Amino acid sequence: MALFTMPQLRASLPRHARILGIDPGSRVIGLALSDVLLMLASPYGALKRGKLAVNAAEVRAIASKEGVGGLLVGLPLGMDGSFGPAAQAAKDWAMALGDAVGLGVALWDERLSSAAVNRAMIEADVTRAKRAAAVDAAAAAYVLQAALDASVVLQLDGDWA
Repeated sequence: MALFTMPQLRASLPRHARILGIDPGSRVIGLALSDVLLMLASPYGALKRGKLAVNAAEVRAIASKEGVGGLLVGLPLGMDGSFGPAAQAAKDWAMALGDAVGLGVALWDERLSSAAVNRAMIEADVTRAKRAAAVDAAAAAYVLQAALDASVVLQLDGDWA
């Protein structure tokens, strides 16, 4: 499948299709789901990172169950915005996942998403054990929400470039 910008992905979706946000960690893949209006992201869960075929089958099942029309994958850019080896690996994985699942993919900068989510959970006095169980899905929701917010602004401004 094609690699889209977030505005292009939104525009390509059928009416009431959702976006599945994916935070691809080395051990755990965090998942988040948008609402059908593409306004709100919510944590959905996490998958154990494994072989692409296994993870693709799991994502395909979730997409089918939840009415997902596209994938948004977090892109680990360097702190200076550079596109390094980790970003290239995430891009390659995202494109292979999109092909295997049969859905379009957009990438979105995920810098500091896990740190921001951890900080918020600490401030909310969430225990370390509960943070560990929820941080991956919450980070995916954080990234998906940022992409949804930015693409709505672009849509309202009429700037789809």
